[in-house]
Amino acid sequence: MNLVQNQFPLTTRPYHALGEKLGISGEEVLTRIRALKQSSIIRNLSAIFDTRRLGYQTSLVAVKVAPERLDQAAKVVNKHPGVSHNYARSHAFNLWYTIALPPGHSLEATVERLRELSGGESARPLPTLKLFKIGVKLEMEEGKPPQEETREDGKTIFPDGCAPQAVSLTELDIAAICELQTDLLLTERPFAESAKRLKLSEEELIQVAERFKEKGILRRFAAVLYHRNVGFTANGMGVWNVEPSRIKEVGMQASTFPQVSHCYERPTYPDWPYSLFTMVHSRTVEECDRVIQTISEKIGVSDYAVLYSTKEYKKVRIKYFSPEFEVWEKEHGLAKGLHSVSD
Repeated sequence: MNLVQNQFPLTTRPYHALGEKLGISGEEVLTRIRALKQSSIIRNLSAIFDTRRLGYQTSLVAVKVAPERLDQAAKVVNKHPGVSHNYARSHAFNLWYTIALPPGHSLEATVERLRELSGGESARPLPTLKLFKIGVKLEMEEGKPPQEETREDGKTIFPDGCAPQAVSLTELDIAAICELQTDLLLTERPFAESAKRLKLSEEELIQVAERFKEKGILRRFAAVLYHRNVGFTANGMGVWNVEPSRIKEVGMQASTFPQVSHCYERPTYPDWPYSLFTMVHSRTVEECDRVIQTISEKIGVSDYAVLYSTKEYKKVRIKYFSPEFEVWEKEHGLAKGLHSVSD
């Protein structure tokens, strides 16, 4: 599981390559991965793209919902094709979801429409202003601390928090993204069918994927695990009230903690003063609290809160370049790119 999260090989026979690293056959690797998927340990195995490099708008959204309406509100939000994650969290803002929209779609109008449809009292879009780190990698060997990360690790930490910019994509690029975003087949040559549909050889498709990695379009090809099922039951979102002049310094410091999978600067509101977000995944709440306390001591910020997820409503990969976005907007009275909140 450590390997498929962190070092999945992009080759024509990836399971065979994994077997060579593990000292077992490719067939045994396939058998183990099938078993892990059937037992809801591995959620999926596919390409993980940088949404903004594809030209999509993304945002975390905090919603305040009457507690008795929370489950129903979550069902409404989950129907939007751009919502990939949706959790109940321990705060007055108790519903938290992430949303991605293709170019030309209004983020503000969509968030407001979802608030109306779900019966939320208020909704606060929290798009990324600076991205210091992204990448969930759970250390599966208990008792072994995850490897500490440094500012030089460009695969997970972006220099100075600079967010990636959108790149131009060809028709072949888009078709390849649609293939690579699907759950990888558990066969000896899992890229063969996708390559055939694209009228490419397997080697050519892998070359496209490697080009995507070089351009920052493809963050990594990896397995995503069911966190709770592998023992990481404490999903704590640490939010920090940081002076604007210290955001860069503090974000860079917090991002070096190996337990922190995501580190962002986000906007503040009169009812939401926290500008820095750090996601911490731990096996227990106590362990998570200790990590957050250590971060607090290192960055010198004492005004913070930890929001624990109390229920997972949705966690999927976004289907990029899907017609479902236009269908949803048409059904709910939003015309592409024409509406704003003031409308």
